[in-house]
Amino acid sequence: MNRRTLTGIALGALIFPIVFTNSPPAHARDALQPGQPAPDFTATDSSGKTVALSALKGKTVVLEWTNDGCPYVGKHYNSGTMQKLQADATDKGVVWLTVISSAPGTQGYVSGLEADKLTADRKAKPTAVLLDPKGSLGRLYGAATTPHMYVIDGAGTLRYEGGIDDKPSASPASLQGARPFAREAIDAVQAGKPVAVASSRPYGCSIKYAD
Repeated sequence: MNRRTLTGIALGALIFPIVFTNSPPAHARDALQPGQPAPDFTATDSSGKTVALSALKGKTVVLEWTNDGCPYVGKHYNSGTMQKLQADATDKGVVWLTVISSAPGTQGYVSGLEADKLTADRKAKPTAVLLDPKGSLGRLYGAATTPHMYVIDGAGTLRYEGGIDDKPSASPASLQGARPFAREAIDAVQAGKPVAVASSRPYGCSIKYAD
């Protein structure tokens, strides 16, 4: 391979996000399995308020990792798919927590005010946006990609983790015919039924954790 080819590959790696279209590295997937108690956490939301999982007992909780610069996230927000899922869930009493684990200086990092503006601009419907610039919450849950979805039942048990659907593509066309794993999990938990697919392969851009 000549020097020009190597240079092109290096530049490409800088331009395009790393995408887990196969299973993420083991360390990012070993932290949690459905059926286990979801680890308790305390985090700060975009308005500076403290949010504790332990205070949400009795509620279905969704954790959604996001990065507004990621094209895979863009697919779901630009199409309105994510906002519709958020609205449908929160209308049924689900607590939806969008989590931003991008470190300062990396793609997707925002301040509290910027997070609120982003929520308003894209007409998102989360219950709260949690700021996780040190990556503590993301690492606790083994979150690997944006998006990466988790559904926790009212007893505090993790019932689903993985991709939002079964189409690991950034193309809006892939939404057609996609199986909505996250929606299915939320509906099942709310109905007190088993989750048919409790774990799936997350896909998207790698979370930009602090070193």
